[in-house]
Amino acid sequence: MLSLAHCRRVTGQVRRRAKRVGRMSDGEMLSEAHRLQWEARGGTSLKRLLPDVFALAVEAATRELKMTPYPVQIMGGVALFEGGIAEMQTGEGKTLTAILPASLRAFAGKGCHVMTTNDYLAERDATLLRPVYERLGLTVGCIQQPLDTNARREAYACDVTYGTASELGFDFLRDRLRTGASATNDTRRSMFQQDVGEEAPVQRGQYFALVDEADSILIDEARTPLIIGLQLPNRPAMVSLYRWANQVVPELERNRDFQYDEKRRSAFLTEAGCRRVVLLSKPTLLDSIDTERIYQHVEKAITAYYGFTLDRDYIVVDDEVIIVDESTGRQMDGRKWQDGLHQAVEAKEAIPLSPQTGSGARVTIQTLFRRYEHLSGMTGTAAVARREFKRVYKRKVTVVPTHRKCIRTGKRTRIFATQAAKREAVLKEIVQLVSKKRAVLVGTPSVSASESLSARLKDEGLAHSVLNAVQHEEEAKIVEKAGLPGRITIATNMAGRGTDILLHEHVREAGGLHVIATEMHTSKRIDRQLIGRAARQGDPGSFQFFLSLEDELLHVMPPHKLRRIQRGAHPGKSGELSTRWLPLFQRTQRRLEKLHIKQRKQMLKQEQEQLKKYNRMGLDPFLELVEN
Repeated sequence: MLSLAHCRRVTGQVRRRAKRVGRMSDGEMLSEAHRLQWEARGGTSLKRLLPDVFALAVEAATRELKMTPYPVQIMGGVALFEGGIAEMQTGEGKTLTAILPASLRAFAGKGCHVMTTNDYLAERDATLLRPVYERLGLTVGCIQQPLDTNARREAYACDVTYGTASELGFDFLRDRLRTGASATNDTRRSMFQQDVGEEAPVQRGQYFALVDEADSILIDEARTPLIIGLQLPNRPAMVSLYRWANQVVPELERNRDFQYDEKRRSAFLTEAGCRRVVLLSKPTLLDSIDTERIYQHVEKAITAYYGFTLDRDYIVVDDEVIIVDESTGRQMDGRKWQDGLHQAVEAKEAIPLSPQTGSGARVTIQTLFRRYEHLSGMTGTAAVARREFKRVYKRKVTVVPTHRKCIRTGKRTRIFATQAAKREAVLKEIVQLVSKKRAVLVGTPSVSASESLSARLKDEGLAHSVLNAVQHEEEAKIVEKAGLPGRITIATNMAGRGTDILLHEHVREAGGLHVIATEMHTSKRIDRQLIGRAARQGDPGSFQFFLSLEDELLHVMPPHKLRRIQRGAHPGKSGELSTRWLPLFQRTQRRLEKLHIKQRKQMLKQEQEQLKKYNRMGLDPFLELVEN
């Protein structure tokens, strides 16, 4: 772990020099910044320049934003420059902290990438901080959809570039397609349905990445590789196969005809199931398809049916299936499940099938970020993942002290036999809190859960706002009002990261924001992010979990075991159970966390083996396009 004593010592130097900078005029500050940039680009060690550059950045933030970074924020900046993962509690000002190391690295003139979890935060931070960087003689760009190639190149040419990991990752892959494979440009245009052209790459390289919400991007998203798909034609026979396989699923009996693993979201037909599928009536179009492929598509249809739920794992907009990120609750535009699973889900929803995609260029989050010469990150929940940060990214976690003592309080977890009983208890709790003029944030695990609770609140005549992947365009307005007296906000994980709810004075006096978590997630870190919305920056606040034996978390258990547990529960009249059931939820969550760690470890191992193999063959390891 990076020494806090070292961070404090350097922070002291920065604060002393900031006093001197504070006496400079704007012109003198800019001249000093240009002088330091000249030194940095002339070979002077950035570590040697740190106190002076940080002091300039502190004063620039003070003049432009009327916010002076606290000592703990400067400490966090030092840890980030040194290449660590800084754990900074929610509300401690990570956005402002990022200016310090980003400015110093940008002085080297090699480009600095600041990654956030979504386009909204990238644009917000780039717009907010641009005047600060400009006082230091630095330019700022922002990568978002639907920027064209030239606009992206201009954004990457800036000293500091904001964007999401997926956008920067896809640009990395597109650059490989431009320069890395032997295919002709005409071939690539036709196969990838985009102009990959002869122009230079849009990115300048991987010099420095500063990752906000590092655990979400570097760990949670690491199970999903970034893939630029190779569009394959939808032959009528294949379309017919997807449709037919979807119709077959209800006719198959679980455990007799097929086995389904909830944890791994995978299905396979038993011998009895294979015989049944062979004997079922089929469209004549399927006569040309071999039996093994038919089995595979039926298994994909089973997985789509049992493992992927509308308004939880995905939403449908204008006849298009859009994936919803489990850890952030946001739409993952442009991402598709591979190997026919996306088309199986489309068949389940009875919408037009999109072209199936093969893998043209591919990279995992782990491999992408390990390519950076300098990598650092910040999050409120890094310590619990310190081993994985160290093993995968060779980064140490530094826990930065809080500026003010956290006075968040937790109420006893309440557990119920059914979702309906839990929903009624949540409703009563909301009514009680609103009567005391508290602001209430209710965290739900999915779009459907948020809509269901919203309908119940409407029945009771309770005004509220809903923030989920469907209403994401209203995010800024909803968050702005979430701290008002008596305000009720229902939200998915979207409210768990990058959301700063400012409290009205009356709410602060009444006890602050109260967070109700209506389920435990697959990761304890996601739960901590949600409850971290309360009691920020020394404000009062509280939280409470409401759980039920019908919660999604427990569905990873074998159905017969879960039914036995549910039958063994003996709730009171209100449907409430004793807290002795809590360890069941905690054990299940830990098992899922271990499984996900194992999956990420296996994915990284496989990709590293492929990298070595392709390098030995003299091939680009990120391109899977093979020409005959």
